[in-house]
Amino acid sequence: MKKMIEGHSLELVQGDITEIEAEAIVNAANAALKLGGGVAGAIARKGGPGIQEECDRIGGTFVGGAVITTGGNLKARHVIHAVGPRMGEGGEDEKLRNATLNSLKVADGHNLKSIAFPAISTGIFGFPLDRCARIMLAATVAYLKGKTGLETVTFCLFGEESFQAFRRELESQPG
Repeated sequence: MKKMIEGHSLELVQGDITEIEAEAIVNAANAALKLGGGVAGAIARKGGPGIQEECDRIGGTFVGGAVITTGGNLKARHVIHAVGPRMGEGGEDEKLRNATLNSLKVADGHNLKSIAFPAISTGIFGFPLDRCARIMLAATVAYLKGKTGLETVTFCLFGEESFQAFRRELESQPG
């Protein structure tokens, strides 16, 4: 599914984010930038040890923050590690919004034209899928209405449930 936002393409696809053709993919990271399970584990397995080595040099970031590393052996040249909130820690909506916006800003700061996101914090961090879709898509649509060099923002969603939650939300977003 694709929606144009003031000349920028906002796309939803279902699949494996490590296979996406984008300049950067977003890792749903933890604050220590340790690549463990879920999206991070898939990125570590396919991207190779260089990604974790670069994360170790960076040392970590705050919840809501985002940092960039090499993409290693991935199709994407870069990985943007965005730290989403854990349910129950407080301020979750604002932290997820910030993780989304900071990822977009990092991509712009590196003059990237395309970025792909997973559904941040919906795995072991326990964030509700529909709420994640609402927050991430609203933040992205608002960002694309501003000054940005990004041409394409893709949400690569693992599984039918995630894809449908984001599809419903995107259909309800004003263009």
